[in-house]
Amino acid sequence: MSYPASRPRRLRKTPALRALVRETVLHPKDFVYPLFVVAGRGVSQPIASMPGQRRLSPDLAAEEARRVFDLGVQAVLLFGIPEHKDAVGSAAYHKEGVVPQAVRAIAKAAPAMVIMTDVCLCEYTDHGHCGLVEKGEVLNDATLELLAKQAVVHAQAGAHVVAPSDMMDGRVGYIREELDDEGLENTAIMAYSVKYASAFYGPFREAAESAPAFGDRQSYQMDPANQSEAMREAMLDEEEGADILMVKPAGPYLDIVRAVREATDLPLAAYQVSGEYAMIHAAAERGWIDLERAMMESLVGIKRAGADIIISYFAPRAAERLR
Repeated sequence: MSYPASRPRRLRKTPALRALVRETVLHPKDFVYPLFVVAGRGVSQPIASMPGQRRLSPDLAAEEARRVFDLGVQAVLLFGIPEHKDAVGSAAYHKEGVVPQAVRAIAKAAPAMVIMTDVCLCEYTDHGHCGLVEKGEVLNDATLELLAKQAVVHAQAGAHVVAPSDMMDGRVGYIREELDDEGLENTAIMAYSVKYASAFYGPFREAAESAPAFGDRQSYQMDPANQSEAMREAMLDEEEGADILMVKPAGPYLDIVRAVREATDLPLAAYQVSGEYAMIHAAAERGWIDLERAMMESLVGIKRAGADIIISYFAPRAAERLR
């Protein structure tokens, strides 16, 4: 009987052999951990649709940041949920808002932690849209000034990276100019360059209390069917001065992650969003999949597609597995 000369199974025989030839390797430093910050002190509110995730006051967010840093996760991404919302999202750019408070508290608790902040108005407006609204339309250019004010306030509080997620045209260049004018030229911008109008954001909108009061976000977030448009958006952000590009969501758009990776030399982030996280938990709770294996497989897939940075609610749990 003739046997093949090439036998790929030879290198799969033992765990040590498999590890020796493994092509994609996750590290805790690959992860960014999102945190939801609310006003107050000692506040910890569970998020029903996101098992294990909580809204935290700045003091507890600092404790959590310290904990995950000790696990090897070196960056957090902060989302603020204010006590007061209005039509212009004024709490978003208040110097004593929940995000600036959390930035300062985390910098004290974990001085080496990279602190990133989400820059958008949706969590701060009473209508839930990512920009100013006039006669039912989200205004692009008028929104840029407020986004820049928010980015400057976050940077002045000590944020290392600001991350505009609004998808207004031209916002990266506008924010870059405002940061530079304020002497904050060392503050980096991680642009939500390719952000799709996705069905996978549902649990986040509960967590951040940011569901639109009317309409939807399809006039500014991208059509899930489009790839060429994704490349255009990414290249525009690079031209405007973004330091890191991002694709969001990650799992359903791994082809986009790969395409952007091949088109740019900038660091590339991918956001494993709340719906991806919640689905894995829901299936595991029903006994349909193994939570730990599915978590790690999903994260490996994102890195294999080309992401340098993985934003994930699984970050601390995955980091513990990798220790």
